[in-house]
Amino acid sequence: MSDSPDIFAAGGVEAPVDPAPAAAQPYRVLARKYRPSSFAELIGQDAMVQTLGNAIKRDRLAHAFLMTGVRGVGKTSTARLIAKALNCIGKDGQGGPTIDPCGKCEPCRSIAEGSFIDVIEMDAASHTGVDDVREIIEAVRYSSVSARYKIYIIDEVHMLSKNAFNALLKTLEEPPAHVKFIFATTEVNKVPITVLSRCQRFDLKRIKAEQLSNHFAHIVEKEGVQAEQEALDLIAQAAEGSVRDGLSILDQAIAHADMEGGGDVKASQIREMLGLSDRSAVRRLFGLLLDANSQALLDAIDEQYRVGVEPLSLMNGLLSLSHQVTLYKVGRANDPTLSDEARAQLGAWSEKISYPVLHRLWQLLLKGFEEVQQAHMPREACDMALLRVLCAADMPDPGELAKILQQGANPAAPAPVETISTPIAAPVHEAQPAPVADISSQTAELEQIEPEQEVSTSRLPQDFQGVIDVIGSVSPVLESILIADMRIISFAAPVIEYQSARQIAASDLRKITDALKDATGTIWTIQEGQGEAKPSISEQAQLDQDAATQAILDTPLVKAAFEAFPDAELLENDKNQAQADSGPESRSSQA
Repeated sequence: MSDSPDIFAAGGVEAPVDPAPAAAQPYRVLARKYRPSSFAELIGQDAMVQTLGNAIKRDRLAHAFLMTGVRGVGKTSTARLIAKALNCIGKDGQGGPTIDPCGKCEPCRSIAEGSFIDVIEMDAASHTGVDDVREIIEAVRYSSVSARYKIYIIDEVHMLSKNAFNALLKTLEEPPAHVKFIFATTEVNKVPITVLSRCQRFDLKRIKAEQLSNHFAHIVEKEGVQAEQEALDLIAQAAEGSVRDGLSILDQAIAHADMEGGGDVKASQIREMLGLSDRSAVRRLFGLLLDANSQALLDAIDEQYRVGVEPLSLMNGLLSLSHQVTLYKVGRANDPTLSDEARAQLGAWSEKISYPVLHRLWQLLLKGFEEVQQAHMPREACDMALLRVLCAADMPDPGELAKILQQGANPAAPAPVETISTPIAAPVHEAQPAPVADISSQTAELEQIEPEQEVSTSRLPQDFQGVIDVIGSVSPVLESILIADMRIISFAAPVIEYQSARQIAASDLRKITDALKDATGTIWTIQEGQGEAKPSISEQAQLDQDAATQAILDTPLVKAAFEAFPDAELLENDKNQAQADSGPESRSSQA
C-alpha cells in the first residue's frame, strides 16, 4: 500500500499539514504517584517493618496477615510491598524473600503495575458473598504459575458476609504452603474473632503531623513547587494522620495556588480553601473568652465568619487550644509547629488558669461543639455556646461549694480562694455569705441523702447480666447495644470498663448511664479501656454455636454421611436432629 499523500485525495479529503501530536500522558494524582515502592519509603510504621524484616530473615512467615488502621496510612500499599518482598527474585534471578525488594525483577515490576498473575487483589466491598470466597477456596489448591507464593490481597475484608467468613475459616487456618493471605480493613471490630485469631495482626498508626509535614516538603520539592512551611503544617494537621488525605489536600492546594503569584502554596490560601481559622485569631478569641468581653467576642466571631471560617472549625480550634493550655500546665507541650509567640502565650495562660477552670472550659466548649455540629443554624449556635462560656465564668466549682458549706459555723470568714487575673477563672465574685441556719439545714439535708445512697448502692447489679436485665426493662435498643457491642474488660459496680465490638455512640452511652442511675439511684461510669476483654454476649453465643456445629460435624455418623454424600450440607434446622441421631444412645450408633 502506497504511503503517498494521494490516498487522501482518493478519499476526497485533504491531507493534514502536520501529523497529529502524540496523546499526552494523563495526570496522576500525588497519592498514586508517590505511593511507597519499598519499605524504606513507608513512613511512620517502623515497628511493623522491623517485625516483617525479622520474620523474613528467620524464615518465620505467617500464612495470613491483617493490616488495620484509619484510611490512608498505607494498608494496601503495605500488602503490595509484602507481596513484593516474598516474591522478589533479585536482579540476577537467584534471590529469595527480602525486606528490601529490588524493584527491577519481573515479579517486582508486575506487582507494582498490578498485572502479576500470582498476586490476586479482591475488593470485599464488591465481592461480599460466599460464592466469591468459594472461588478462592477452589483456586488455592493449584500452585502458583511463576512466583514463589500465590498471594491473595483482600481489601476492606470486614465487608464480607457472615457466611463468606465461615466458608473461609478452614482454608485460612491451614492454607497450602504456597499461599499467603493479606487482609486490609479500616473497621477491625467488624471482623469476627475467629478470623482475627488466624491472622498475624498489624495495627498501622496514624502518621504524626511533623512527619507528614516533612514528607510533603520533599514532595513539593520533587514537583518543583514552592510552599510555605506554615501551609504544609496546616495540611498535615488537616490530614489527621492520613498520608492519602494529606496528599489529596496538597494536590488541591497546588491547583488552588495563585498563578500570578508564582504558583506558591501559601498558608492564607490553605485556610481559605479548607475553611480553617487562623491560629492567631483563635488565640485572640480564646483571650476574649477569658476576659469575659462579650461585645468584642461577638465582633471577633463575625469577623471569622466573614472571612469564611466555619463555626464548627472555630469551635474545634478553641477546643484544641484549651487542650494545649492544659498540656502546658502539666508540662507536656509537644506541638513543634507553634511559634515562639504562641508558646509564650500558652505558657502565660497555663500559669494563670487553675485546673478546675480548665476542665470546666473544656466541658463547656465540648458541649458547644456538639450543639453546633447538630444545629440547623450553626452560626447562631456558635454565638450562644460561647456566650454560655462567659455566663459560666462566675459559677463556683464543686470544691468552692464544699468550702462554703464547711464554713457554716463562721460564714463571715471565707476560706482563701485561688484567683487569677482573668474573670472566667475567678471561681467566686463577692458571693454573699449564707445565713448560718440555712447552711446548717443544707448540711442536714446532705446527711439525710447519704444513707439513701448507701442503700441504693447495696442493691446494684452484681454482674453484667444484671445490668442487661435492668436496661432491657427500659429499652430493647439499648439492651441490644450491651449484648452485641460491649466486650467487658472489668465489672465492679458502678464502674464498667469495656472494649467496643462496634462503635457505640456517645448519646447511647449517656442514655444507658441515665437509665442505670434512674433504676439504681447511683451514678454509673461506663468507659472504654485497654486490656484483655471477654467476647460480647452475642459473640460468645456465636462461638458456642460454632463449637456445637463443629462437634456435630466431628461425630462418626455425620462424617460417614458426608463421605458418602460429598455435596451434602448440614442445615440449620437439622442440627438438633443430627446431634440427637449422633448421640451414644441413638439406634444408628447401637447398630
